[in-house]
Amino acid sequence: MLAEGLTLVLVGTAPSRISARARAYYANPENKFWRVLHEVGLTPRQLAPREYPTLPTYGIGLTDVAKRHSGVDAALPGEAWAPDALRAKLRHYRPAVVAFTSKRGASETLGLPTGKLPYGPHLLPLEGAEVWVLPSTSPLGHNHFQLGPWRALASRVRELRGEGPPEAPGEPGT
Repeated sequence: MLAEGLTLVLVGTAPSRISARARAYYANPENKFWRVLHEVGLTPRQLAPREYPTLPTYGIGLTDVAKRHSGVDAALPGEAWAPDALRAKLRHYRPAVVAFTSKRGASETLGLPTGKLPYGPHLLPLEGAEVWVLPSTSPLGHNHFQLGPWRALASRVRELRGEGPPEAPGEPGT
């Protein structure tokens, strides 16, 4: 789900089988994606997977590197990866930030081994956008998940939008 004027595009690898059946991004109830978006302040409330079309109203878009396949990264065939199609979308929509929600998707797009892709911001832009690599929210990546890079990304997105830090729950606005 992409649109003009997005601050952030989150790039996954391919939909899980559950997400493909549901026709919604990050639909596996054990995937932390929607909870994390809210917890770090990228959305004002926790959205349900079926609400993914509303993300552009928050300046956020979603896409995948392997749009025509579904399943776990390790099971995707070589022809599943379409980094050139992703690059074309980024040139067209021109987001400020592109954040890969897994090292594998970043690796396939950037042409670097996953071991050379630390979490967080990267120096080289991708089609004019800042590049970030984030820990996967997938249940398969539970042992490697860290919230810190997601928090740092949310802070950078707020900075680009000219916003301050999010209010703590219960604090009145100023």
